[in-house]
Amino acid sequence: QVQLVESGGGLVQPGGSLRLSCAASGSSYSINAMGWYRQAPGKQRELVAAITRGGTTKYADSVLGRFTISRDSAKTVYLEMNALKLEDTAVYYCNAGYSGLNSYTGPYAYWGQGTQVTVSS
Repeated sequence: QVQLVESGGGLVQPGGSLRLSCAASGSSYSINAMGWYRQAPGKQRELVAAITRGGTTKYADSVLGRFTISRDSAKTVYLEMNALKLEDTAVYYCNAGYSGLNSYTGPYAYWGQGTQVTVSS
């Protein structure tokens, strides 16, 4: 089993920045792919960004150029969010799995509890 715990969410002004962290524990040594999803009220959960063991990244068009995903060898995954917009307001969830060594094919079985990101002035 893999436990994922997100942190770093909060209230920020438009144009501001936040860094989300997701710490993995348990059987996390062989995790190959990790990613971030988000879900706003009344909307479907969507992929924000993902990264594989090989370093391949994937971003939603809406965050490309503003968000950056990185990872610490299956221990922790980060999402640096810059130039935040009102539309970025959502609960952000960490996701991880054993597949996706060289490509992301998620979502995978393990999810974090979510962290709220609110962008408002």
